[in-house]
Amino acid sequence: MREAAFDTVDLGRLGYREAWDVQHGVHAQVAAGGRPQLLLVEHPPVLTLGRKAREGGNIVVTREYLAAQGIEVLEIERGGDVTYHGPGQLVAYAVFPLGRRVADFLRLLEGATITALNDLGLPGARPNPGYAGVYMEPREVNGRVYEQKIASFGVAVQRGVALHGLALNVTTNLGHFDLIVPCGLTDTHMTSVAHEYERRGLDRVADMDAARAALTRAFHTTFETYDWTLPTAAAGG
Repeated sequence: MREAAFDTVDLGRLGYREAWDVQHGVHAQVAAGGRPQLLLVEHPPVLTLGRKAREGGNIVVTREYLAAQGIEVLEIERGGDVTYHGPGQLVAYAVFPLGRRVADFLRLLEGATITALNDLGLPGARPNPGYAGVYMEPREVNGRVYEQKIASFGVAVQRGVALHGLALNVTTNLGHFDLIVPCGLTDTHMTSVAHEYERRGLDRVADMDAARAALTRAFHTTFETYDWTLPTAAAGG
């Protein structure tokens, strides 16, 4: 069996700022020619604002309310708008050499997530041609059809190496997404592995350990033929 081209590190449950520090430390190593890493983590409740967040305009409650609920709000360097991280959500930071292949990289992240969902007994997951993310089949609510988003994506590139990655809702408290317009999409509801099991009447229990294992396997399969070469210009700073 061929050795994996990257290491997988499980950070457990870790605050967003602490995980950000770990991620940037790994990023510096990879940018210097070190071994790529896939960091898996679960965060306490936090809202993160990407570069398109427009100063939090898609947060629909006051900052005082969020503070009272113990939910942080942080501005970060990834693309995209506002998103929520919290317990029961599997976050994967793929600190991989990237160069300018951002669109292709996002498609690979989507593909790995879809493979993992299939492994978890949820076939039918798909990307959305207009937005980064993985979706289940649309659903009608009160006469209006809503997309059902199960995983969100956001990537930044520095020195030719990717930061951030994906967030897969496993047993996430979906009510916390009501605090925001997720990614600025008004025609979208968030879903989770647990919610999809229940909706489909499956006799399965959503489990974070199973999700971690499935996503790790899917990354190894999806990135088996990936070009791990660090772009020369990036390697030089």
